[in-house]
Formats: sequence, structure tokens, C-alpha cells
Amino acid sequence: MSKILVTKPFQAPFEEITAEMQRAWDAQWLTNNGPLLKEFEAGLNAYLGTKDCAVVSNGTVAIQVALQALGIKGEVITTPFSYVATTSTIVWEGCTPVFVDIDAKTFNIDPVQIESAITEKTSAILATHVFGVPCDVEAIERIAKTHNLKVIYDAAHCFGTKINGVSVLNYGDLSTLSLHATKLMHSVEGGAIFVNDSSSKVEGLTEPVSPLRYTVNRLRNFGHFGPEVFDGVGINAKNSEIHAAIGLVNLRYADEIMTDRERQHERYDQGLETLALTKPEIAENVDWNKSYYPVVFKSQEEALHVLDGLEACRIYARRYFYPALNTLPYIVRPGKTPNAATISTSILCLPLYFGLEDEKITRVIEEVVRLCNEFRS
Repeated sequence: MSKILVTKPFQAPFEEITAEMQRAWDAQWLTNNGPLLKEFEAGLNAYLGTKDCAVVSNGTVAIQVALQALGIKGEVITTPFSYVATTSTIVWEGCTPVFVDIDAKTFNIDPVQIESAITEKTSAILATHVFGVPCDVEAIERIAKTHNLKVIYDAAHCFGTKINGVSVLNYGDLSTLSLHATKLMHSVEGGAIFVNDSSSKVEGLTEPVSPLRYTVNRLRNFGHFGPEVFDGVGINAKNSEIHAAIGLVNLRYADEIMTDRERQHERYDQGLETLALTKPEIAENVDWNKSYYPVVFKSQEEALHVLDGLEACRIYARRYFYPALNTLPYIVRPGKTPNAATISTSILCLPLYFGLEDEKITRVIEEVVRLCNEFRS
């Protein structure tokens, strides 16, 4: 019996990848914000309908640079239900994560809880669009404006997701995207920062950029302002021409990848309907990219029974996201988050990746149904 993994990276035809790599190789320009990387940034903006994209080395660094670019200090209100990078970047940057609970329907941070957690030390909200499902961006924007807070969205899963026909990446002061190999759209390793700054351009630059984009550019490149001039402290957050080449090719297949996700979701929805499992609620004005297939079981015990039973059949699901981030050993202010505690312990993401065959999805469905019925009997 063959394995069914929880995910596999999309792999475009290798000859297309090598043709793009050849361009970088022939130019002898392999990194340092080369022409392919700039093409990739332009391609992402064109496909997604975003305003201003800066590609960086990975999605975690994207959040770190975002925090630095906005000058975030003190307390950052955030979600306990996300990948660890959402919390670790806050701590790494010397800020204090303040956890508030999630909405039990969307699995995203609850705006009502945000408002009640604001203190004089609060400087920002760092919210995750979990599984690519958008947060209540309008409510968060109102809160941020009222209390003069910055907003960063960890939009790691959000390639292709739209609200009212507009990319979710156009919300917040900054939004960050992951381009890791496991994501719907990837460049093997990579990330991107989407700058939503409409202020005037910085004078004295060869390329017209807004002040916030200038800051992001400087921070991702050691603080460089020209070859021999430094404007503050920066790090090496650049990505290479080789990664950009892969990203450029994969971008050609974005529509095909998204369509394939639709097929798989429809098949799972039909096959699992009788189990009445909880899934994230999608608002009517949202065009979701269906980047994952998360389901919440009736209890942690049932979820673990299914997980173990699937693995015995060489089917690999994942407890995504477990544990809740406010339970990590370095967190000193965990807060009370009952919804996150319940969902994080009883959720599984089922296998989902480009080209996953119908018969394999059917096999997963049959085993999940069998295991749930077994547990509930």
C-alpha cells in the first residue's frame, strides 16, 4: 500500500526551471536583488493584484523585517493559533506577545478580544489569516485606527485569497507571504512582504519607492543605501536568482494549482459530509484559495484515534496547528484562550497537494469515516 503524505511540493517541468536558471547563470548574477528577483516581484504583483511586493529569503524573516520596518516595540497582540513563527518572531524582536482567543467559527483572532487586551504598551496587532481564511480585516482596521496601532498580517497561506475581489495581501500596514516548498505557490525557500504605503516617494533614489518600501529594502540588505553608505541596521534577508527562477516558473501554473485545489476540496466535502466535522467558516465575500483541508473532530481523543489509524494505513495527516502558541515554554503571559485550546487539540489537516489522485482522496475519506464510526460506536 503506497504512502499518502500530508503534502508534496509542486514541481514544474524541470526543463522550464533550468531554462530560467540558465538566464541567471549566463548573466553571472546569482543573488543581490538581481533581474529575475525583480521580475518575480513584478509577476507576483501582477497575478495577485497587489501594490508593492518585496521578496525575501523566507516567510519568518518577512515577519521579522515587518516588525522592524514599523518600529514595533512593547506589546504585540496576536493569536495563539498559528505556526510557531508568528510568535517566535515577536519574541526574537524583543517584543512581548499578548495572546487573545480566536473565533470558533473562522479559527482567526477575535477582534472583540483584541480590543479588550489593548494597554498603553500595545504597539501593534499581528494577526494570522489561518489556512488562508481572512481575518475580520475591517474590524481590525477600525480598532487599529482608534488606538493608533500598526497592523501586520501573517498571510503565509494567502496566495490567491481575495476579499471583495481584492487580494487579502493588500490589507494591513504590511502583509507577509510564505513561499516555502510546502505552500500552494513556492520558490522552494522564500517569502514576501507586501507594502501598503500610499505616501509620497523617497527623494534621491534611482527607483521610485515609498518610505516604507525603502525601509524594507534597506532592512533586507544590511542597511545599504548605496554601495558605501548605510542607513541604519539591517540583516541579510535577500533571496537568490535561483529561487526567483523557480518562483517565476511556478507562477505560470498558479491557475492550474488553484483549480486542482477546488477539485480536491469538493471531493473531500462530499465524502466527509456525514461526519459533521467542523471546518473554518468562509464569508460570502471571500474567494478562498483552499490551501489546506482542516477538519476539527468532536474531541482530542477522536482526532488522535483518527491520526493513529491513518498512520497505520500509511496515510499521514497533521495536527496543524498544535500546540497552541501560548503554551510554548518561553511564553510568560499565556492568557485564557479556550477556543484555541479546543481547536488546536482536536484538528487535523488531511492530505492535500497538487495532483493528489481521486482514488487516493477516496482512500483517505474511507479511512476517516471508518475510524470516526469506530470511535463513536
